[in-house]
Amino acid sequence: MAFSTRSYARPYLGGGGLPPGVKGLIIANSVVFLLMWLLGSAEPVRIFASLFSLVPADVVRRFYVWQLGTYLFLHAGFFHILFNMLALWFFGKDLEDIWGTRRFLQFYFFCGVGAGLFVVLGNYLFGNPLIPTVGASGAIYGVLLVCAVMWPDRIIIFYIFPIKLKYFVMILAGIAFFGLRDLNSGVSDVAHLSGMLFGYVFLKSPKIRKFDAVGPVRDSYKAWKLARAKRKFQVYLKKQQGSDRDRWVH
Repeated sequence: MAFSTRSYARPYLGGGGLPPGVKGLIIANSVVFLLMWLLGSAEPVRIFASLFSLVPADVVRRFYVWQLGTYLFLHAGFFHILFNMLALWFFGKDLEDIWGTRRFLQFYFFCGVGAGLFVVLGNYLFGNPLIPTVGASGAIYGVLLVCAVMWPDRIIIFYIFPIKLKYFVMILAGIAFFGLRDLNSGVSDVAHLSGMLFGYVFLKSPKIRKFDAVGPVRDSYKAWKLARAKRKFQVYLKKQQGSDRDRWVH
């Protein structure tokens, strides 16, 4: 497990405490994991897992496209979620402190959903499209890649060994690359590598970073609220004008 020493080659702008995006993701992942663990092998858990884990065959044949995002919140075991959430805590916090919550969440899901698309494609071409994939690793590997690009000489502690972040991420990428030989091993190396790829694309593409998928929806909602307020005000004025005329009637 890697622990950060917060040694940077570039200025660091972060403060104390967890920013809201990382905190919300950790809470959401933890709540889902705990609920599924408490319920055990009950039928509702199996149904939930089948609907929200990433099954390539379901995405393509049944159009369960939501699985491209929901699989990020499901994990296969305690250490699976532990390592992912610790990495999100140590490294995701830094990106959110610098980018802001909206851009960080956009980046996180860009990497996660992009990794999910590659999992679907890879399993259909070379693996088994019926095998489900769960875990936030695709998005987490995107976070690690971007941190390694931004702060390559940052020193982290890998178990007991200090190592520069750029070398640590290279090792992870190498392990994932050689793991591609067996797509059905239970470890989604396709998601790991593609998450890194989408993380790099996001970092190097100004158009993607500036794209705001929530903005149009938010602006439409504001316009609707403003129009509704205008209509209510017009109704109020008409009532007031009517009551004023009644006062002069004898």
